[in-house]
Amino acid sequence: MARYTGPSWKLSRRLGISLSGTGKELEKRPYAPGQHGPNQRKKLSEYGLQLQEKQKLRHMYGVNERQFRSIFDAAGKLQGKHGENFMILLESRLDNLVYRLGLARTRRGARQLVNHGHITVEGSRVDIPSFRVKPGQVIGVREKSRNLSTVKEAIEVNNFVPEYLTFNAEGLEGTFTRLPERSELAAEINEALIVEFYSR
Repeated sequence: MARYTGPSWKLSRRLGISLSGTGKELEKRPYAPGQHGPNQRKKLSEYGLQLQEKQKLRHMYGVNERQFRSIFDAAGKLQGKHGENFMILLESRLDNLVYRLGLARTRRGARQLVNHGHITVEGSRVDIPSFRVKPGQVIGVREKSRNLSTVKEAIEVNNFVPEYLTFNAEGLEGTFTRLPERSELAAEINEALIVEFYSR
C-alpha cells in the first residue's frame, strides 16, 4: 500500500492525535471530520481500538504498511519488550531524527530533506529516509545545503531537542548519543495494543 498523501489535518482529527506535533489540527475542531463528527457515539470494538492505535503510530512516523510490519518483526528479534523495541526502532529512523534535531518542521519535511540528498551521516550523504542511525553517529546538513531557507526557518522555530540527541546549531549537526527510553517517546501511544493487533 502506498504512503498516505491526503490531507493530514483531516487524518489527525480522525485519529484524535496531532500528527504534525504542533497540536493546531485539534485546536478548533477536536472531533472526527464529517457531518456527524461532533456527535459520534460509536463505541470501538477491541479490534477497532488495536487497529486505531496501529494507524496512529504508522501515520505519526509516515511509514507504509509493509515497512511498518517489517520494523515490527525486526523489533521482535531484539531483547526486551517487543512494543518498546518497536517504538525505539521507529525513533531511530534518519528522517525522524532529522525532525527531532529541528532541521525540519515536520516529519514530511524531514523525509524530503533526506530524499533530496541534503543530509549526511558520519560525513557521507544518505538519501534513504528509513536508514537506521546507530548511537554515536553524527547527522549533519551537507555543505552545499546549509543556506536552505527551510532549514534556517526550522532551526529558528525549534526550541526543544530530546535528551538522547545533542545539537550544534552553528555546525548544523547533531549526534544520536543513545537509544531513547520509553518515557521519552510518544505518551499517547499504547504499544501493547499494536503488539496484540499483530499477534492475532
